[in-house]
Amino acid sequence: MFDALGTYIFLLKASPFNSTPQSPEAPIMAEVKLEGVSKIYDGKVTAVRDVDFTINDKEFVVLVGPSGCGKSTVLRMIAGLEEITAGTVSIDGKVVNDVAPKDRDIAMVFQNYALYPHMTVYDNLAFGLKLRKYPKAEIEQRVHAAADILGIASYLERKPKALSGGQRQRVALGRAIVRQPKVFLFDEPLSNLDANLRVQMRTEISRLHHQLRTTMIYVTHDQIEAMSMGDRIVVMKDGVVQQVDAPLKIYHRPVNKFVAGFIGSPTMNFLSGKIERNGAWKFRQEGTSLTLPIPDSAVRNAGGTPPPLVTLGIRPEHISAVRPTSQDAASFNATIEVVEPVGNESFVHFSTGGATHYVARIASDTTPRIGASCELFVDTSKMHLFDSSNDRSI
Repeated sequence: MFDALGTYIFLLKASPFNSTPQSPEAPIMAEVKLEGVSKIYDGKVTAVRDVDFTINDKEFVVLVGPSGCGKSTVLRMIAGLEEITAGTVSIDGKVVNDVAPKDRDIAMVFQNYALYPHMTVYDNLAFGLKLRKYPKAEIEQRVHAAADILGIASYLERKPKALSGGQRQRVALGRAIVRQPKVFLFDEPLSNLDANLRVQMRTEISRLHHQLRTTMIYVTHDQIEAMSMGDRIVVMKDGVVQQVDAPLKIYHRPVNKFVAGFIGSPTMNFLSGKIERNGAWKFRQEGTSLTLPIPDSAVRNAGGTPPPLVTLGIRPEHISAVRPTSQDAASFNATIEVVEPVGNESFVHFSTGGATHYVARIASDTTPRIGASCELFVDTSKMHLFDSSNDRSI
């Protein structure tokens, strides 16, 4: 993380100082491509390994994963703030490994707002353009246009200390917008905001992307931010890209157990066991008497011969307390342990006879009581199967 002064210095250096400012009418295009990108610290600590993906022109891509997965390191290598150990980063077809940050035509928005406290909002927005010696009239036009887009036009004469957290974040966004860069980079910009303001700013940034139609790369550990904002999501773990795809494709067709468990809230339920055949295919949970029917299509995906040990995944919303009309429904007995009402639904924690606990998202008007033994229903067509030997989706 940067302290305030360190961030100020980057913002100063990141402005592309050209003798002739780029015309604002010039078309801005930026495809960002990473090929075999790795980062190794001190020759022994691998932070990022063999990252390959392409961010298309005008696309909004979110890098998501748990803390320490390497997502911010990838963003910093794109920005030029980290040297690349191996591989190449290209922006608009040009390899930029050895290009200084100031010459990459990118704008970065940090978790720390990094506003100049002694300057007004107007001067914070205009500062980079003044350094690049843009005409006064153009500076004024760009600043007011950005302020109108972000709804901060009435705050231009205020100083940062007179602004709320959300207003300061808008100023930080505006400072990036006025530069009209090829690529916007966001490094967990909403982490310092409260829950309600995070939701509001998520919407603002998404709206901003649709207005500007500029390539945007966004880093977050919050999978809800990733799902709601990105055209595509890059899921990372331990420095390795796990899956790159559209949000709903990742949600419905995760490539492995990690992605399935990381994307979705509450997280997917996982049951360990094996698949047996006694007329029809069935899953039998290890250590309990729980059995669930398995659709033939799931076994066909495994080549007709399922692995000896599997993990069955069921999302909480595919478990209900009321028998569904679907022919793919199956039932099992459960003991209700905890009920968390959250409004129109409740998170119901239950067990199936073993030591492992699971959760279901159940409509509030059908929520069973704590301590009850009841019948729950699962939509077997929504089940996920993973090979326990490698956690890959079957």
